[in-house]
Amino acid sequence: MRRGIFVAPFDELSDPRLLAELAHETERAGWDGFFIWDHVRYTTPRSEVADPWVALSAIAMRTERVRIGPLVTPLSRRRVHKLARETVTLDRLCGGRLTLGVGLGSDNHGELDFPGEVTEPKARAKLLDEGLERLDAYWAGELLPRPVQQPRIPVWVAGRYPARPPLRRAARWDGFFPIELPGPDALRDIAAQLPPAPAFDLVVQIAAGEDPGPWADAGATWVLTKFGAAPTAAEVRAAISSSPAAGTGRA
Repeated sequence: MRRGIFVAPFDELSDPRLLAELAHETERAGWDGFFIWDHVRYTTPRSEVADPWVALSAIAMRTERVRIGPLVTPLSRRRVHKLARETVTLDRLCGGRLTLGVGLGSDNHGELDFPGEVTEPKARAKLLDEGLERLDAYWAGELLPRPVQQPRIPVWVAGRYPARPPLRRAARWDGFFPIELPGPDALRDIAAQLPPAPAFDLVVQIAAGEDPGPWADAGATWVLTKFGAAPTAAEVRAAISSSPAAGTGRA
């Protein structure tokens, strides 16, 4: 099991320099990953939202070991060839440490109100599947350069429990990030339906201070500490320093 920090780049944490510093502290304390949300808008009282790709580039320059990435990017809201350029460039910048989290996305915060956005869920699911296939082809050499990681940048697919289509989609890629799990028993049920570790990742999120052990026993390969939609640097730093692995080089 690996441990990571998972933050929303909103308000105080919308400053990419601060995010990069927090990621540096995460790495220095022995954690394995630093991941950020991917949104263009979020409901009040959150008002300031950072672009994930610019923020992740800053994070890449302040870290050397931790795995980084967005959780999650809705492909229906992206031009896939542009995303291919962004992901490959970032993978090269960080030396092959990028993981791409993808999902359907939602309109809970008015993010589909912008012109040209697809709003119907089935249409967005179709765009997600088609986008992943195109992205894989671009990474394989249709666009050059290719990413550092081969055969591709790892892809984690997100899905809300207990929906089954995201589970089937995830099985074709490299990991599953279930959202709104009721507990470790639900993860154990999911794990029985997916490829085994270490070739496939099961990623869960827990509150700061929560015991990751039951989740690891249920099959989680990554356990991320979450902070909700209003994180502060102080509480993130407190979670970083309180890890049992702080200072050991391994979370």
